Amino acid sequence: MASQDFMAGITAGSLAVRLANGAADIDAAQSLRYRVFYEEMTSRPSDEMAAKRRDFDRFDEYCDHLLVIDQDRPAGSEQVVGTYRLLRRSVADSHGGFYSPWEYNIDRVLEQPGEILELGRSCVEAPYRNRASMTLLWRGVAAYVMHYEVPLMFGCASFEGTDPAEHALTLSYLYHFHLAPPEMRPVAQPENFVKMNLMAKEEINNRAAIRAVPPLIKGYLRLNGFVGDGAVIDPQWNSVDVSIVVKTDLVTRKYKDKLT
Repeated sequence: MASQDFMAGITAGSLAVRLANGAADIDAAQSLRYRVFYEEMTSRPSDEMAAKRRDFDRFDEYCDHLLVIDQDRPAGSEQVVGTYRLLRRSVADSHGGFYSPWEYNIDRVLEQPGEILELGRSCVEAPYRNRASMTLLWRGVAAYVMHYEVPLMFGCASFEGTDPAEHALTLSYLYHFHLAPPEMRPVAQPENFVKMNLMAKEEINNRAAIRAVPPLIKGYLRLNGFVGDGAVIDPQWNSVDVSIVVKTDLVTRKYKDKLT
């Protein structure tokens, strides 16, 4: 587990951010993920996940898990009200790689110099889905990327449902206005590739498209994030996924003053 000194003092009221410290913290994050992804949303757990009421995979053991803690709740797993999973290149290289490649060819991302960071499994408990909680998560991410000197983050984000046609406006908007530069552009694996440019650029109502962008993706766009080429249908998660790439300089500039 990573040192947490650089996370000290990231708080808002009763909420605080820190990294998971041991198996109990990771279990609490997995429990929250299960409640959000499988009980509240419409993802489909494996039989083992359903029996344990935990969302988990092989990556959890060696990722860092960013947690939002409500210190007013009784000590234990119920304190964890938000989480983000973080995987650095230097860790992934020693443990079989990143999660994203099963959906996306990330060769261009891997060619970028220095440390890179894969983000995933982001969720927040329903009563805490507000600006304060999301700002804490991003302040935690900013502290992490500053500590490890990460110039580039990437990952996947989702639209609910498995019919790309239902998201034609927004997928087309993302493709035409936020496509990553070729030198850092993920591309959906050929067997998974679903084209995003379902509408001509001149046909897009930008205002309506932006309103329909899911909150997590909208947050990335506010940080000048890009999308990869091609969407991916994920039946287990009942989602249409897009790949996200974010240069971290804007993240750290936006939150640096709040970290000192």
